[in-house]
Amino acid sequence: MRKPIFIVYNEVIDMKIKLFLQKIFILLAAFCVFLSQMGGIIAHGEDLKTKEDALSPFAAEEGSLHLACKSAILMEESTGAILYTQNIHESLPPASVTKIMTLLLVMESLEAGVLRQDDLISVSANAASMGGSQVYLKEGERMSVEDLLKSVVIASANDAAVALAEAVAGSVSAFVERMNTRAKQLGMKDTTFENVTGLDDTATNHLTSAHDIALMSRELIRHAEILKYSSIWLDTIRDGAFGLTNTNRLVRFYSGCTGLKTGSTSKAGFCISATAKRDGLSLICVIMGAETRDMRNASATALLDWGFANFGLYTLSETPLDPIPVKGSAKDACPISCDSFSCVLPKDRVHSVEMRTNLPDSLRAPLKKGEPIGCIEFLSDGKVIGNVPVFCTEDIPVFHFFQVLRRIVAKFLLI
Repeated sequence: MRKPIFIVYNEVIDMKIKLFLQKIFILLAAFCVFLSQMGGIIAHGEDLKTKEDALSPFAAEEGSLHLACKSAILMEESTGAILYTQNIHESLPPASVTKIMTLLLVMESLEAGVLRQDDLISVSANAASMGGSQVYLKEGERMSVEDLLKSVVIASANDAAVALAEAVAGSVSAFVERMNTRAKQLGMKDTTFENVTGLDDTATNHLTSAHDIALMSRELIRHAEILKYSSIWLDTIRDGAFGLTNTNRLVRFYSGCTGLKTGSTSKAGFCISATAKRDGLSLICVIMGAETRDMRNASATALLDWGFANFGLYTLSETPLDPIPVKGSAKDACPISCDSFSCVLPKDRVHSVEMRTNLPDSLRAPLKKGEPIGCIEFLSDGKVIGNVPVFCTEDIPVFHFFQVLRRIVAKFLLI
């Protein structure tokens, strides 16, 4: 049975409209990609693993601050923009800063339900035998995951780190394998882990770089729970019988410091990954190979001070926009929205960012929820610094013959 002519005609028109819209959307997507390449500033949500270095165009010249250490980096946390570099890819022993990766895998295990905070872990002979910084665990002693976590984060306890690693992976060797796998996933190209603690008396190739430490630090602090522990100055375990003091003195003496991890051995010198937040700007500062603890802390303080003094974060949350008129649908307009956007700028430019929309005057149905229909550009001093796509927030179905007829009849009856 043949379709009525008006139905065939309607279907042909619908097909032509769809083909036309597909071409328009492809062109818009290509245009937005071009703009993002020209922007030159790292936007929130961009995958750092696709970039060799997410270097901000406003970064200081390599080593220009003359910090008293072998290597250093300053990274903005939410965007991953690198603001300062000093030998950032030199592979060096990291000492207990290693435990950032140990803690990351533990936090991911907690998130996946492999561990729970109140689980009691039985300490093995291997864990109890660890030297260096420790909370003096005894073989067979049972301690909660939460207290072991606090011991690692606050007191840098090697015995607690091994106990957690064994609880997660069954053995230290299996856990170290996971550490190296996770490092590759994060784009940490300068890193090889040989243990979970950073003890390097017998290690031969236990190395990482300031760049890679910043990457894993950024990933770790996405787990907000870790900052609850790393910002503690004094605490206790064993029902108050054993005191913990944070090895990171910046937590007490630097305004806005939230963590994260220190380390020192004769091979590594004094190292730190320090996190701090002021006025919405969250920074990750890594110092490696300082000669003394005071020089390490002074370098970290100077680098953080420089970052907060010179940079700010421009942020636009996910935003609903004025609907765009729609043709060929029972709905008169299409509701639209754009993704959130963040970028790091010199402090004096943060409040002068301009927005420019690239949107059609009208749309043609059908449209799908989430379908891109244009983009918003962000400009500073007349230059594009980034963009975000604008998309439909609901389905917009096409008009069909009987819908048109129904609307005509309805209007006729209201006259």
